[in-house]
Amino acid sequence: MAPSSDGADTNPARATLSGLCSSLVGIGLARFAYTPLIPALIAAEWFSPGRAAYLGAANLAGYLAGAVVARPLAARLRAVTVLRAMMVVATAAFFACATPRSFAWYFAWRFAAGIAGGTLMALAAPTVMPHVPPSRRGLAGGVIFTGVGLGIAASGTLVPLLMRMGLVATWCGLGVLALALTGLAWSGWPDESNTVALLRAGANHRPGLALGLLSVEYGLDAAGLVPHMVFLVDFIARGLGRGLGVGASYWIVFGLGAMVGPVLAGQLADRIGFARAVRLAFLAQAVAVAALVATASPVALFVSSAVVGALVPGIVPLVLGRVHELVPDDPQRQAAAWSVMTVAFALGQAAAGYGFSFLYANTGSYTALFSIAAATLAIALAIDLVVAFTSPRAGRSHRHI
Repeated sequence: MAPSSDGADTNPARATLSGLCSSLVGIGLARFAYTPLIPALIAAEWFSPGRAAYLGAANLAGYLAGAVVARPLAARLRAVTVLRAMMVVATAAFFACATPRSFAWYFAWRFAAGIAGGTLMALAAPTVMPHVPPSRRGLAGGVIFTGVGLGIAASGTLVPLLMRMGLVATWCGLGVLALALTGLAWSGWPDESNTVALLRAGANHRPGLALGLLSVEYGLDAAGLVPHMVFLVDFIARGLGRGLGVGASYWIVFGLGAMVGPVLAGQLADRIGFARAVRLAFLAQAVAVAALVATASPVALFVSSAVVGALVPGIVPLVLGRVHELVPDDPQRQAAAWSVMTVAFALGQAAAGYGFSFLYANTGSYTALFSIAAATLAIALAIDLVVAFTSPRAGRSHRHI
């Protein structure tokens, strides 16, 4: 019999650790470990630069699919079963990509890894949070999302080391790490049914104008982050001619930023409110991305990598908190609204992933990628400012949610 919804049969710390492992495997490794591998795949002539970029986009498209199917899957199966299965799929994808095969084979497995990541991101936190004491849910959420940064930092550290033994060993080494984390998370998940009810709730919720525009902004934000998420290491290693080692070092900076981003973003929102924090995040991202159009100095690369890295996961708790401001005191509608936000973010990533990959494959211009991304983030900021000035109530910042 499933434990009660109060979480009496669940160890909150253990469940939070499982959530961290899921984001580490599903996003931190399954998505972001591919970024420092792109130059190596091209150098080994496994794929052309254009095809390597499309494989990165395949993961983003899979993430969109995972975000869409997460709720229906959880409504039909135990959430724990889905979470475990998706961690297994993400792990299997590493081993499936360990030897040179056809583009279609790689595309299918990168897509499958994306599905796993999107599903894990959509289900892990809602599964864990009901079993965490309310006074510690902010900390628990930060820990779960920190898994993304840990995965990025781990991939930036491990990939150059493993590459000394070749691409096959690198893929397998990442697979072994993902397998170990899957095993660590396996028995820590809460075995409950209340999450399914929460995910089913509010399916017919229709967002107001401010909430609908927030989903547009969130999707634009996701699109603007794609060049850093997919092309940063290749831009530094091949575009600037500084080598994989230097590119990977900035990827570690990106990952370190991602490790502290959610906690710092949450603390900022506690001080100035979620509405202002979201706008400040959009502004910081736009400036950090645009900086790489103007200069490729070490300082600019460091600051851009750190800021964008921090806000890739850091924007998540900010938008989640903003949703709670716009839909106060209604957990069911909040869950439904967050599902819409997750899909919007995934849609923005997937569309931008293919769009930027097409642009790069046909122009080879990194400047164009970062320029368009900066403009996209600026548009997201502009929309939010218009909402704030034309609808004072919607734009108002609340201190508590």
